Amino acid sequence: MPIDRDKALTADPSVREIHWTTRDVLLYHLSLGAGAGAATDPELHLTFEDGLTVLPAFALVAGSGISSGEGAAPGLHLPGIDIDLRALLHAGQGLRVHRPLPASGTATLRTRVAEVWDKGGAALVVLESSATDPGGEPLWTTTTRIWARGEGGFSQDPGPQERWTAPDRPADTVLTSVTTPQQALWYRLNGDLNPLHADPAAARAAGFDRPILHGLASYGLVCKALVDGILGGDVTRLTGLTVRFAGPLVPGESLVTSVWRDEPADDGTGRLVLQSACPQRDGAPVLTHATATVIS
Repeated sequence: MPIDRDKALTADPSVREIHWTTRDVLLYHLSLGAGAGAATDPELHLTFEDGLTVLPAFALVAGSGISSGEGAAPGLHLPGIDIDLRALLHAGQGLRVHRPLPASGTATLRTRVAEVWDKGGAALVVLESSATDPGGEPLWTTTTRIWARGEGGFSQDPGPQERWTAPDRPADTVLTSVTTPQQALWYRLNGDLNPLHADPAAARAAGFDRPILHGLASYGLVCKALVDGILGGDVTRLTGLTVRFAGPLVPGESLVTSVWRDEPADDGTGRLVLQSACPQRDGAPVLTHATATVIS
């Protein structure tokens, strides 16, 4: 079905109630490698229920765990948009947390189509979701960019041209995240059961030599690396993270993130510019157009 941009942009937001448990949070942290060095540092603030703190990136899987029955939908099915899963590529992700996330809770999640751009041979769909607690207070806001192959030709508007280059100076900090061969198998238990991340035959059908890691897993790895390597383990100091997914990461490979610091803003927040690459593939980019907002 061709995309109906006007219908998509004017539709009422979808609304659903979500819930998550301490167990969901613990599984999420473990799927990102928390506790891997348990003999010397079990990372109890991420791996043990007493005193558990929550990585901000958990917001992107909250309410989507397998036990909740809210696993990944097989495509994109919204008013004015009906696209098969095989045509979709997760192109980018943004997150802003309005306060620290509780280790268990419920929320109301409202999702709307914020924009649809015609890229000629594809469409770029931008979804915005906002979560509020039972009292109506905001918890987080996300922006998801979805590239839909073969879905262009519905308008004459390609959207703004967005150029990005890394700062022309050495990085202030370089962080390395090491993945394991079974990392994608762990991560899919957060709710995204796309066989691309587990079944070699499905990966080959999609054009990959073997299963790849979820884009949101790479995102979560960078989130954890920032908290561990720059913010002293304090999850509350990371309030925003926006990235573009530039290339795949295979489980077992490493993710090297270069970080440049900007001057702190008047409100006490700081901005970090990031770029992540895979050293096993000659520095091939994995995450670009990346920025983080931190409490200085």
